[in-house]
Amino acid sequence: MYLPRSLISKLYQHLQNTRHPLSPPVLVLVALEPDALCACRILTRLFKHDYIPHKIQPVAGYADLERVGRELVSPMMETRGGAGGVVVCLGVGGMVDLGTILGLEPEGEGNTFGGVEVWVVDAHRPWNLSNLFGGFPLEPETEDVTTYAARSPVGVQGGRIDRAYRPGKGGIVVMDDGDIEDELTKERDAYLAIVDMPEIEDDGEDLGDSDDDSENDDEEPAETTVRAGQKRKSWDFDDEDSDEDDRPRQRRRSNSSSPIPDSPRRPAQRGLISLRDDAVFSDNSEPPTAAQPPKGPSARSLRRRLLQLRRDNESTLREYYRLGASYSEPISSMMYSLASELGREDNDLLWLTIVGVTSMELYGRSSAGVAVTVRAGDSRPTSGWMGLRGARIRQLLRDEVRRLNPPEIGNGRVLPEATGIIPTTARSPEDTSIRLSPEPKFLLIRHWSLYDSMLHSPYLFSRLKTWSETGLKRLHKLLAKMGVSLVQCKQSYAHMDMMLKRELRTKLLKYASLYNLDELVPTIDTDGKDRGGAKDGWGFVRSWGWRATLSAQDVGVVIGALLEVGKGTTAAPESAAGSSQDLIDLDNEQTMSEEWLPRFWDGYDALEDIESLKAGLPTAQYLHKAIFTTGTTILKKKQISHLRAFRMCVVKDSPDAALFNHPGALTKLALWIGEALAEQEKEATGKLALGGRGTPLVAASLDEKRGVYVVVGTGGGGGPDTSFLDAEAAKKKAAEKEARAKAREQKRKNKEKIRTEKKEAKKAQKGAAGERDDDDEDEESDSGGSDSETDSDEESDEEDDGVRERGYGLNRFGTAFQDVVSETNARVRIDSFEHCVVEVKKEDLGGFLESLSMKAVVG
Repeated sequence: MYLPRSLISKLYQHLQNTRHPLSPPVLVLVALEPDALCACRILTRLFKHDYIPHKIQPVAGYADLERVGRELVSPMMETRGGAGGVVVCLGVGGMVDLGTILGLEPEGEGNTFGGVEVWVVDAHRPWNLSNLFGGFPLEPETEDVTTYAARSPVGVQGGRIDRAYRPGKGGIVVMDDGDIEDELTKERDAYLAIVDMPEIEDDGEDLGDSDDDSENDDEEPAETTVRAGQKRKSWDFDDEDSDEDDRPRQRRRSNSSSPIPDSPRRPAQRGLISLRDDAVFSDNSEPPTAAQPPKGPSARSLRRRLLQLRRDNESTLREYYRLGASYSEPISSMMYSLASELGREDNDLLWLTIVGVTSMELYGRSSAGVAVTVRAGDSRPTSGWMGLRGARIRQLLRDEVRRLNPPEIGNGRVLPEATGIIPTTARSPEDTSIRLSPEPKFLLIRHWSLYDSMLHSPYLFSRLKTWSETGLKRLHKLLAKMGVSLVQCKQSYAHMDMMLKRELRTKLLKYASLYNLDELVPTIDTDGKDRGGAKDGWGFVRSWGWRATLSAQDVGVVIGALLEVGKGTTAAPESAAGSSQDLIDLDNEQTMSEEWLPRFWDGYDALEDIESLKAGLPTAQYLHKAIFTTGTTILKKKQISHLRAFRMCVVKDSPDAALFNHPGALTKLALWIGEALAEQEKEATGKLALGGRGTPLVAASLDEKRGVYVVVGTGGGGGPDTSFLDAEAAKKKAAEKEARAKAREQKRKNKEKIRTEKKEAKKAQKGAAGERDDDDEDEESDSGGSDSETDSDEESDEEDDGVRERGYGLNRFGTAFQDVVSETNARVRIDSFEHCVVEVKKEDLGGFLESLSMKAVVG
């Protein structure tokens, strides 16, 4: 089921009204990523305000999620002695069938969910459609109530929850950010059509013309029946054929611990359904007569027609799953919307939301999947991170900052940020406000020197090519032109000369264009007022009195480092010797989650404890120094291989190599390198490759301790980040197309009216039959011309749609990885919630990459 955005507070208000001291605690499952941590902080603040008991459970991957389902979620079911309750999934499980993986829909049992209700808030796409349009206990079947729609709970229509819905019986509830109702109508219709179809065996025969009855119809029984309710086999992203069942059990389990999206399962205990049900499947039967009984289509014809219909619908679902990975609205933003609906918004919740949204950009998570951010100066139009949606979210956050942090009035003082100076201190000892700041694209500038901040900036890394000696000289020359000596710029920025800090922005604007750094600093009017209050490109800064002042990007960088490296880490971890393990055994392997889970609590505490956050700054600096050093080594030594569909780099000889065994750190490194490669391509050819998307990059890091490579596939950027593929642009385009269709129809009616008037006038003047025939010929000629024009217009629209097809530019590494697993014997583990991340056995990497290079990895 899915909960529309307009009813986002409905379930929470019911929970609030029904909780009491003896109620079971709400179980909150949280992914190990900054956006999910921020969303968890917001939700638990709401729970504490309403005295709702809750328990937080970090989840590292699909294997961990399955374990949590077995140990914590399933025992909550009323059918297993539990008391029911609520489970909240934040950034967890939106792409898999949660009813199965959490054990809430046991195979062969009619009583499902057992009073356990699962709320899903996830930014990963594509959705698992079983969660959206199914995921609820069905009402008992009777003679009059047999269809899936009729057996849905009261208040649920086509998977959509309305105001009449009453929680309590359990189910999967997905919180819609607006995309489900706007974009998944076709998939919903296909899903609902499949679940009401009888289960019949599909042997892959060529149906040809499904209405053509064979002369051998009599060989089949007239009443062919099948038992519905059997679980439909899982189909992955491959075609109908699959030899997975022929593989050894252990090897098949070692290939993937991530459930592949299933086709919809029929509701259980539907009984026998006849394929001779003319009322359902026949559209050409004649009404019965007393003289002769009606003769309906043969059973074979009905079967062929049903198979064709099912194949068409399954093809629709398969195409959706193969579109590629992308991201929608950050879940911290969704949680802030919930708080706003409840009237609970304040500065603390707003700050958590801002940090969560900012962290999505730091990890390259956009509407094109994990990909390099497209800059405004590139060959395709863009509105930056997540296109128009990202711009709209940031504008809403800026409006909230102004609303909850009104400017100081009456003191006549000009604030430093109004003149282009980034704030580094609070306004008073009690100042905890959030401010807008013209942040340059430097890294941790308040906590580093100006030189180090510029040197470790991913933006300058790609534009100035600071991995090379020439790039470093270019950086030094920029500083010299600005009149800043190396001695001055290597001091802590907080202690730099005040005059230099005041003039820094002006000097950057003066010389930035000479070095291809047009977006280095955001725009600002000379009078200190932004145009229309938009402040596009401005960042967010918060103070904690005299203790600290940090930007949202600073906090996102620190929280990410705590999750990826660990608290207090400022030295390279030691690498263990290689493992002699032959298979990736999911049952006996000591998973990385045991090491990652303590880091979750370090990041969780740092979000609300400023001292813990400040203590994490050295860790963040250490991580980004390692990223810069490793990226520099790879680019200078040209350790990047050019394969057919992507470029490839391997991290194994660096002294910091062990850091990149974490997928998050490896992703950041891949994005740094990917952006540098995109700039190289642009300089060499004048434009980005692949129609403005850049070249996809695969980065691998060797984990000697476990004998596996951690592999990350990043897209080339572009794609749906361009404005014309944003949801708002799609709506506008649909409206324009509808307007054109209406104009064509009106034009056709006008021509028809003119022809009719001419015909009537001629009829009044001439009465000869031959002349009337000539008129008819003229009419046909005119009609043909009009039809030709209409066809031409429609073809033009279709061509326009083809250029902007759905799924353009999406990161398809996840589907490509699945294809390679099904086609080869490579020992691969797919356990991350990021489907563009896999683990490959050390000996199998070569074959894995060879097969992967033949796949389409970017839409």
